[in-house]
Amino acid sequence: MTEEQLLALSAHRESDAFSRVEKLVLDYALALSDTPAEVPDDLFKGLQEHFDEGQLVELTAVVAFENYLARFNRGFGVESEGYSEGAFCPIPDHRLQENTDH
Repeated sequence: MTEEQLLALSAHRESDAFSRVEKLVLDYALALSDTPAEVPDDLFKGLQEHFDEGQLVELTAVVAFENYLARFNRGFGVESEGYSEGAFCPIPDHRLQENTDH
């Protein structure tokens, strides 16, 4: 990701820094990361226009694995080791997740 994309991540739907496909992938990752994980049919159909079945399996596996790691680490209180000190990690704006326009 570019620095511009990192800065725009919490408002990716409105940003020109992301392509339509990138926005679909980010929306998919957000949907799979939500509790409960619910992926709207129109979102998945949009992804199918750009990715074959194998690619969708891989994308879903990567998102699911990252969610597993995050929840596992949280369960054991694993915290940052400070490797990205001085960098930033934009926090998602959860109000944007309520917008389901794809």
